[in-house]
Amino acid sequence: MTDDRSIAVVGIGLRAPGAANAEEFWQNLVRGTESIVRLSDDDVIAAHGNPAILADPALVNSGGILERIEEFDAAYFGYTPREAEIMDPQQRFLLEVAVEALEDAGCDPAEIEDTIGVFLGIGRSGYFLHHLLPRTDLMASFARQISLFNDKDFAATQISHRLDLTGPSMTIGTACSTSLVSVHQACKSLFEFECDVALAGGATINVLQRGGYQYQEGGIFSPDGHCRTFDAEARGTVGGSGVGLVVLKRLADAVRDGDTIRAVIRGSAVNNDGADKVGFTAPSVTGQASVIYEAQQVAGVAAESIGYVEAHGTGTPLGDPIEIAALSQAFGASTSKRGFCALGSVKTNVGHLDTAAGVAGFIKAVLCVERGLIPPSLHYRTPNPEIDFASSPFFVNSELRDWSGPSPRRAGVSSFGMGGTNAHVILEQPPVVEVPGREDSGAEPAWEVLITSGKTAASLSGQRARLTEHLAGRSTHTLPDVAYSLQTGRRQHEYRAAVVARSGDEAARALAEGSGPVTG
Repeated sequence: MTDDRSIAVVGIGLRAPGAANAEEFWQNLVRGTESIVRLSDDDVIAAHGNPAILADPALVNSGGILERIEEFDAAYFGYTPREAEIMDPQQRFLLEVAVEALEDAGCDPAEIEDTIGVFLGIGRSGYFLHHLLPRTDLMASFARQISLFNDKDFAATQISHRLDLTGPSMTIGTACSTSLVSVHQACKSLFEFECDVALAGGATINVLQRGGYQYQEGGIFSPDGHCRTFDAEARGTVGGSGVGLVVLKRLADAVRDGDTIRAVIRGSAVNNDGADKVGFTAPSVTGQASVIYEAQQVAGVAAESIGYVEAHGTGTPLGDPIEIAALSQAFGASTSKRGFCALGSVKTNVGHLDTAAGVAGFIKAVLCVERGLIPPSLHYRTPNPEIDFASSPFFVNSELRDWSGPSPRRAGVSSFGMGGTNAHVILEQPPVVEVPGREDSGAEPAWEVLITSGKTAASLSGQRARLTEHLAGRSTHTLPDVAYSLQTGRRQHEYRAAVVARSGDEAARALAEGSGPVTG
């Protein structure tokens, strides 16, 4: 299917609690790993600078931690050490993840004529508040630069400038739904031919992430450091830090270009609750149901064909029943079938990533439809008594499930922002695309040239090690794709090396045993 209203997901970049990349994230999900961690007393004291914090009875010493937030390869992007020092870690990580996502898509901006757009959002700059504002020396001498490197307005345009991306570049802010709204806006820009490729997603990094949080009765955060979405004991979520970006293209273009398509966006919608709720921060059944139904209509798919929904799923006593009521209303407009659609929430694994929450759920759903597995949603034992699952189309998926049944696999993804901006996306498994000339003819495989490069000898060595691990045991028939991507989809840097091989194992051995790098 290559209709002109479908969008292909062709690349993923991710950093999440417990995961340095999308593959580690997926393996954690499949294993049912909770990446929310317990913090030590020393962690909490160091974050707050005050041992008295430990005496607070409302303190919950848990969080979804993003490791090594102090690190940044400034030289790779042409920043000075001083510029790196005053740059919000959210913007640092977005730059690195943008490169990783584009490389995952086999897209080198310097080698293609396609126009690339950027659509993303970030959280409030805690780095500015807690680390820069108290530094009067920096504030006096670098006020303008500090603004450029910490203000939300410049998060997208910093990426466009440093990577030389000339499509629309905009920072979007709708609280918790920011990054899924960014995906929706990116799709619209692709439909309008404002760009040919789009980066979309978001970032939230809490620089006090090892400080825990204060539980408040009736608030959004859990009293015990666990998110128990849809469970009878659910009393809130847990905060977390994360960064996620996806690379999107029009489906017809992705098929034409021979891209690896991870999933297809069939439709999306965004709306706002308006005044139809008890308060500004409260959710609305009508608003959520409307955006879900609209996304299904845009996608042109029947509700019965959707086998999984990645829920907003904050695990709050108010939010969970409203979300199921809204989903049931939207699905009930076209089907009376019961108990056919699995539900899950990535917040049970990594916590609530705030502005990056939507893209985290989106990436999980992309991997689900791509790989035909639905990971378990954690901590679900007994259904919330305010939710009538038996009369709904839904069940909570509490164990790893093989996604069998009607094809193609389809999933919905919800993200609802505090303040009422709701987003929903319909995903579909990637189409089967026949690649000409790849049939097994029995002929001896051709020699392939595999090129690696880096800005330093150390980074080149790391590239070779990762490629070695990737190629070991791989089918011979995938080697031409790997070679092509390395030659055309990666920027070539000063330190370079190459091997020639006819199989994955042969290439892995050559990479492991090869001589040092050459410059050029």
